[in-house]
Amino acid sequence: MENLTCPECGDKIVGRSDKKFCSDACRNAFNNKQNKTTTNFMRNVNNKLRKNYRILSENNPEGKTKISRQKLLSAGFDFDFVTQPVTYKNGAQYFFVYDQGYKMLDNDWILLVKKQNE
Repeated sequence: MENLTCPECGDKIVGRSDKKFCSDACRNAFNNKQNKTTTNFMRNVNNKLRKNYRILSENNPEGKTKISRQKLLSAGFDFDFVTQPVTYKNGAQYFFVYDQGYKMLDNDWILLVKKQNE
């Protein structure tokens, strides 16, 4: 049996012959370093989507309401982050963050809607 060393910290690995790291902490640290760039990008996008969803939900408790664009912006809403744009047969365009959506109206007003379960 050969002496294996941990690729993260360099310590000797004790235990099973197929073990690659000396501890869970080293395994996690190694994998976090490997995925750092991708993970950070995904984490940032998911955080923005989560924030947008929370803002839409808080401002639309009844499932349909009108709100000013400025009120959404002041709450921190980012119009660049949606999960699905939808254009209906009548030409109306809605933008959804999961099941919470909005439609741009005239004079900087926005219609907030909640998608019904299908």
